[in-house]
Amino acid sequence: MLAFMPLASAPTTPTPPTSSRTAPVAIREVGLRDGLQSIARTLPTATKLQWLRAAYAAGLREMEVGSFVPPRLMPQLADTEALVREALALPGLVVSVLVPNLKGAERALDSGAHAMLLPLSASRAHSLSNLRKAPDDVVREIADIRRLRDAAGSTCRLEVGLSTAFGCTIQGRVEPEEVLRLVHAALDAGAERVGLADTVGYADPRQVRELFERAFEIARPYDRDGAAALACGHFHDTRGLGLANVYAAWEAGVRRFDACTGGIGGCPHAPGASGNVATEDVAYLLASMGVPIGLDFDALMALRHSVAGWLEGEPLHGHIWRAGLPKTMRPAATAEAA
Repeated sequence: MLAFMPLASAPTTPTPPTSSRTAPVAIREVGLRDGLQSIARTLPTATKLQWLRAAYAAGLREMEVGSFVPPRLMPQLADTEALVREALALPGLVVSVLVPNLKGAERALDSGAHAMLLPLSASRAHSLSNLRKAPDDVVREIADIRRLRDAAGSTCRLEVGLSTAFGCTIQGRVEPEEVLRLVHAALDAGAERVGLADTVGYADPRQVRELFERAFEIARPYDRDGAAALACGHFHDTRGLGLANVYAAWEAGVRRFDACTGGIGGCPHAPGASGNVATEDVAYLLASMGVPIGLDFDALMALRHSVAGWLEGEPLHGHIWRAGLPKTMRPAATAEAA
């Protein structure tokens, strides 16, 4: 196993204000949902299960395995229930699914998934295009889903992904004040976690850091059980700033990120929203700074190679796969013996 391990002489970086730079960071693999939803072809369930198991073998312990949307709208994800069932059998894996509405939430609760991700767009235009609802209508539905979850006695975590938080290809500018208002509204409605998403790759690092810092102040009163209510950063590399934005969010205190093997994916209802940050690139960025991530680089790269074969003809993205690890990175066992 080739674990990420930087040399002791690696340059230091500024300490983030809200937690130690040596605190572990979790990466949620979203390829099986966010990655595949933007690709017309439908991978066989057996192939998706190979992806699931290979990602788990590489050390990933949180995965978004599908979405409970109507199969007629997204046939690529019609086998989500089967994927959840298989994923739940993997010890220590947090299994999440995307849920667009109350009916989808019912299916998620029936499936036994550990977490459901509820999309809420900060852009009114994107919200109407994606969910056929205005943002405040979505907030009201989040409250309904929370009541449904509580009535069922379920422990399924409710997490809101606040999309187009940094701009929208339909609407254009999204005001930070509107993003912050919706963070507050989602938490008031019963969401237990909220993440900010650069759905269309418009964000820049300064914007990311400033907005996350402001959002942390709003979310902090909702923190519980030692976990932050503002809990995830989701970035696209559409304009080449994906990793810079991950770093800016990390500096602001974010300790959990979405990423997709091979950098595929995007929102079908946001024109030009291509390319999630690649899982292997985010892993390398964090590990190069000495941040514990618990992932096996060789296994991640083997998975990327497999995905390239399964999706032959589809463009994959990312950088570290071309060059490999630099000589300043080496296996943990070697570093400990030195």
